[in-house]
Amino acid sequence: MAQEYSAQTNRWAIAAYFTVNGFVMGAWAPQIPLLLTRHTISESVLGLLILCLGLGAVGAMLYAGRLIAAYGSARVATGFALAATPMLALVVHAQTLWLLAPLMALMGAVVGCMDVSMNANAVVVERRLGRAIMSSSHGFWSLGGFIGGAGGAWLIAHIGAERQSLIVAGVSLLLIVGAMRFVMQDAPQPSADTGAPQPKARLITRDLGLWILGAMALFSMVPEGAVLDWAAIYLSKELGAGVFTSGLGFAFFAGTMAVMRFAGDSVRNRYGAVKTLRVSAALGALGLAMGGLSPTAPLAILGFAIAGLGVANMVPILFSAAGNRPGLPTGVGISTVTMVGYTGILVAPATIGFVADHIGYRATYLTLAIVLGIVGLMAARVSAADDLQRG
Repeated sequence: MAQEYSAQTNRWAIAAYFTVNGFVMGAWAPQIPLLLTRHTISESVLGLLILCLGLGAVGAMLYAGRLIAAYGSARVATGFALAATPMLALVVHAQTLWLLAPLMALMGAVVGCMDVSMNANAVVVERRLGRAIMSSSHGFWSLGGFIGGAGGAWLIAHIGAERQSLIVAGVSLLLIVGAMRFVMQDAPQPSADTGAPQPKARLITRDLGLWILGAMALFSMVPEGAVLDWAAIYLSKELGAGVFTSGLGFAFFAGTMAVMRFAGDSVRNRYGAVKTLRVSAALGALGLAMGGLSPTAPLAILGFAIAGLGVANMVPILFSAAGNRPGLPTGVGISTVTMVGYTGILVAPATIGFVADHIGYRATYLTLAIVLGIVGLMAARVSAADDLQRG
């Protein structure tokens, strides 16, 4: 029988998982431009490789809800967290494209399933604490992304890409091993809270409202994926930034996201999910437009930082709304919205390489600003995210 710990201890343990997930993805960002020269490929081919990563993630997320329902979010999150620790090193050390492509798909699958299950566990912790922690949990992801992006870029510049990936693997493993015993253990969910046996059994839910939340998550995550995967190339190719400076685009985007996400639960409690989402979408659109119009790298990085402030609380609000969807197990709601949403952060950016070849990165980021505006117009859909605060 696993030992039970306080809810606050459980909260910090799952925060460590969010940090590691963001740390790995942040360290991945400055590695991306190096693939162009290491494997002598074009941006279009790089886009296909990123598509492999995204398809691996989205395909695996389709089954994540069923795994969580069968085994509990804690066991699933821990298993995929341990599997995620060496993935960046395996991708970086791949010698051929034929090996790189399946490894990127595997990396997407493992990191994606870890993402779904740790979000589901955060909802479990929220219920035990009786208050929201989703925004600040995502804040830890952004903090990890900032450390991984800025620190990873520094390590690449000083000791090389291969050694950076090994250090990332070692640090990630230490954090997961240290936290795994304290993660809140939850029982499998053989049925929804209502007792109906069918919702969990479906691989594809028929809940239209859940799919609309998923579409909103997709629109919110497309800009995040665009900054993660392409900001470094945009800054280096079109604005003349060096290796270290080009890595700061995502680093500062993630850093401002972290700051705002740590304040996000309080903001949501005071102003409500709907108003918070509307204002966040407007601020994110402003930042992306600034990034796309800026004539210099520092101004573009500032724009991405402003965009991070806006995007910060959009996805946590959507995940809370999905996790508390009536009539569905937590894992099913989270996995569906995450699967559709991560099409934005992982699959959609693969098309940016093709689009940028024709219209450039500037027009791409301006278009994404409009996409965030659409999410703001649909904000009334997330009112259920406030249910936790009402007990």
